Amino acid sequence: MPTLVNYSGDDEFYFGGSVYSHLDAYCPPSKRARISSPFASSGNIYEEERKPSIETLPDECLFEIFRRLPGGQARSASACVSKRWLLLLSSLRNSEICRSKNAEESSDDVEMVSGREDVESESNGHLSRCLEGKKATDIRLAAIAVGTSSCGGLGKLSIRGSNSSRQVTDLGLSAVARGCPSLRVLSLWDVPSVGDEGLLEIAKECHLLEKLDLCQCPSISNKGMIAIAKNSPNLTALTIESCPNISNESLEGIAQFCPKLQCIAIRDCPLVGDQGVASLVSSTSSVLTKVKFQALRVTDISLAVIGHYGKAITNLTLNGLQNVSEKGFWVMGKAQGLQKLTSLTITSCGGTTDRSLEAIAKGCHNLKQMCLRKCCFVSDGGLVAFARAAGSLENLQLEECNRITQSGILGALSNCGSKLKSLSLVKCMGIKDLAVETPMLSPCESLRCLSIRSCPGFGSRSLAMLAKLCPQLRQLDLSGLCGINDAGLLPLVESCEAGLVKVNLSGCLNVTDEVVSAIARLHGGTLEVLNLDGCYKLTDQSMVAVAENCLVLNDLDVSKCSITDLGIIALCHGEQLTLQVLSLSGCAKVSNKSLPYLRKLGKTLGGLNLQHCSISNSTIERLEGALWRCDILC
Repeated sequence: MPTLVNYSGDDEFYFGGSVYSHLDAYCPPSKRARISSPFASSGNIYEEERKPSIETLPDECLFEIFRRLPGGQARSASACVSKRWLLLLSSLRNSEICRSKNAEESSDDVEMVSGREDVESESNGHLSRCLEGKKATDIRLAAIAVGTSSCGGLGKLSIRGSNSSRQVTDLGLSAVARGCPSLRVLSLWDVPSVGDEGLLEIAKECHLLEKLDLCQCPSISNKGMIAIAKNSPNLTALTIESCPNISNESLEGIAQFCPKLQCIAIRDCPLVGDQGVASLVSSTSSVLTKVKFQALRVTDISLAVIGHYGKAITNLTLNGLQNVSEKGFWVMGKAQGLQKLTSLTITSCGGTTDRSLEAIAKGCHNLKQMCLRKCCFVSDGGLVAFARAAGSLENLQLEECNRITQSGILGALSNCGSKLKSLSLVKCMGIKDLAVETPMLSPCESLRCLSIRSCPGFGSRSLAMLAKLCPQLRQLDLSGLCGINDAGLLPLVESCEAGLVKVNLSGCLNVTDEVVSAIARLHGGTLEVLNLDGCYKLTDQSMVAVAENCLVLNDLDVSKCSITDLGIIALCHGEQLTLQVLSLSGCAKVSNKSLPYLRKLGKTLGGLNLQHCSISNSTIERLEGALWRCDILC
């Protein structure tokens, strides 16, 4: 019997292909039966339009028939008949299906005859469906509701946008609610035609809901959200973004009726303020662990409540809170309530100053990861004070913090204690390559990962100073630093006692073969990833050093370097080299002569990038035939 939904997991119907297209373009059938009349003249054929007798039944009668069908496959097959039947079946609630003893026995007999099982299984919510763009229509949602109800049940539904001419509406969401009571995760993005009525049906039927994600849903208001809160006792994660009609009242309802809520994220909701945030955080303080507030009109009051009641919060993200001052962040730290906080991210908040940052460090004793982005009032003094007070800090990320200078970075590294493992600097324009006398600083023996990216003022002198403070580095990322050269890199490479595992020098235009040879010679026994993309001064000499010294290297990127066929030959002769990924994009001097050597290297390769090389299409075809297991970009 044809089934409505492919059991393998995709959203295609059996029944001669995809029935989605048939349903979307449905028009009532006009069936004509050809009959021959014995009294007609020769060659005359009369056509008579007929309708199946069952089509004359009203919807009420068809509904009673459908709910007495013996199994899920029978309902799925019936839904394929017409749009009318599909919509009637999608209006059928799971609780309205008749499961009489006679129907079960009849179904068992059919299964024995057909040699297959069609048991009406318990809906455990094993299936997941995602509709995007033009595929998101009410008809598809109705088909999903009917088809998944009998084969494990729908557990996760994501709708990303909708068809411009046939948008997803409350009708489609209501069909899902009635047919999929096992729904646990619902995500609605950019569906302006879905409103409170659809959410009310979800609340009424889907009592197992655990995660709800609403983004750009202007038609959903407090009415729908409060209904969800009252009927979803298992709700653990809630995301609300760009929903202009959701206000404090919704958050108060969530706080009152959802005692298991663990994760909350609210962004760009103009009607959400201090009252909603305060009620939510204070009422769910015992279980709320992850909190993200972005672009909200909250004040210092909200941060004070978080600092006092957020006793279970482990991850806190605050982004674009323009009405929060230094006092709010200072009180949040001083309240001493964030004892379990391990990760804090602050972005574009003017209230983040040296004073408030130090208070946060002193009040959050278990803080392990700190990320500051676009905090323009944090300077060297605040950074050093924070590093000194945050005794558990393991990961520090600074992005576009332009008051931070070379002195602040060196001071933070020297005062961060013995737990800091990772330091990341991105687009910090205040760092200048100055030749200043620095006092004797204690090395950061715990630092394993150093990432300095796109900081144009960071040069070789700054790098040489860092070399004295980071003797145990394992990962080094200096991508986009045009100002560094061999004089700064060599001391750092030579000071890494533990052995580098990952090195990224992409965009470092002044790096030469001398540095690569030193890296290969000193760290060849540990180096696994080496990215030299855009280092145009590198030649075949670097490839010789890599081939001779690198024992465990599996990922090599020499795109846009001055590598020739001789470099490929050198790599090929590296007997211990077992590369898995090799990128030669933009190496114009690599030609067809490299074919036999690339073929030999390809025995271990899973990925090979030959874009913009001087290799002909015929050579590429031969290489693809020989390296059929390797993904070749050309």
